Amino acid sequence: MPQADASDQLDEIAAELYALPPDEFTKTRNARAGMAGGVVARDVKALRKPTVAAWAVNLLARQGQLGEALELSSALREAQDDLDAAEMSRLGKQRRQLVAALAKQAVELAKDAGVAVSAAAREDVEKTINAAVMDAAAAAAVMTGRLVKPLEAGDIEPEALADAVGGSLPGAPEPARRDDLAERRARKAAEKAAREAERLANEAERALARMNDRRAKAQERVDHVRERIDDLRRDLARLEEDEAAAAAKLEAIEAERADAAAKAREAAKASERAQRELDA
Repeated sequence: MPQADASDQLDEIAAELYALPPDEFTKTRNARAGMAGGVVARDVKALRKPTVAAWAVNLLARQGQLGEALELSSALREAQDDLDAAEMSRLGKQRRQLVAALAKQAVELAKDAGVAVSAAAREDVEKTINAAVMDAAAAAAVMTGRLVKPLEAGDIEPEALADAVGGSLPGAPEPARRDDLAERRARKAAEKAAREAERLANEAERALARMNDRRAKAQERVDHVRERIDDLRRDLARLEEDEAAAAAKLEAIEAERADAAAKAREAAKASERAQRELDA
């Protein structure tokens, strides 16, 4: 059997074995080794029983619950490459919250499968998930679902990873080339500029909306004052007409009064003459 085929067969058998509860591992492993042949049988027989912590992480990987953590892993490495301190701080807090939540979920999955996870094992689960977030090679190892023992960030040498995985060890993603980093930084700068432009555009739109509101209120006030002026002008015109009519009437009365006053004087004089004649 070609080496590649033997390795693939070993990985397939290992994936099935590490999906079993730890108590069933040894018996089933020996049975599968007896069913295989040649070098595969030898390698299957050499597979080690996983620790409870490693098995719980394998459960989590097979459930597909580590995708978000590995996305965060990629973002963390990108922020580190770009030396983005603010982004690293934000992602670091998010990493701690996510690791704790995923560890809790792994413990619950194990409990549902009838396996209790001790406090020490739970701590190993958190360390392993954290290592996967912090290191691409550890993430690749965890995602096989074939962990034999837990991992810890800072101890991710190829030999340590090979010893922690049952079957073959997948290659870690190649580090980004400098050209890729430059392109990523340019893209982030462009995205930042686009966000800033969008922010300024939104602010300008809000400012314009406020000015439009103020203009509408000012226009309403102008229209109201103009209407009032028109009303007052009409009232003034009517009052001027009334004043002219009253003045004309007063003038006529004044003329009548002058005529009456003259007649009154003439009558008084006539009365005086009549009195004098009577006295004489």
